[in-house]
Amino acid sequence: MNHLTREDLFTLEKYATIKNEFRKQVIEHKKKRQIAIGEHATLYFEDKLTMQYQIQEMLRLERMFEPELIQDELDVYNPLIPDGHNWKATFMIEYPDVEERKIALTKLVGIEDTTWVRVDKFDKVYAICNEDLDRTEPNKTSAVHFMRFELTPEMIAAVKNGKKISMGIDLPAYKMETELTDPQRASLAADLK
Repeated sequence: MNHLTREDLFTLEKYATIKNEFRKQVIEHKKKRQIAIGEHATLYFEDKLTMQYQIQEMLRLERMFEPELIQDELDVYNPLIPDGHNWKATFMIEYPDVEERKIALTKLVGIEDTTWVRVDKFDKVYAICNEDLDRTEPNKTSAVHFMRFELTPEMIAAVKNGKKISMGIDLPAYKMETELTDPQRASLAADLK
């Protein structure tokens, strides 16, 4: 199991002493796991390290040290860690201008259902979205979605053998595709067993 436990976390005291260095490590790690699909859509792939950082920051900000509260945080964030046969990502629609974003979200309804990954020459794998709650309204989508991409054993073997990975969106209002760089591919390959 690739989930975090309380033993994986730093105490508040220890975290206070290593926070800056740990943050630098996580930022560098995340750079290889951030996949832009066009100018306004980005997949941020999560893993054990990114979720540990998220939990550590929550514990620090909320000054949580009680075992049951720590377990509550683990229960919230562990489902976002890949299971060895999938990738899990936070998908964000990003427009710097608030008004432009509001308009775009009305035009991008359904974008979450048309986001995909493709390994080599295999079929596209469309995202399983927002398993915690529905984030789309009839007239607009959310700027943030949580996605899971389930891969077959053959796809996993291809990824492990260095085959190309592409990602894209098939929504007519935002049809884009990108191919992962070698560092991005290697980082996501590490999520698979």
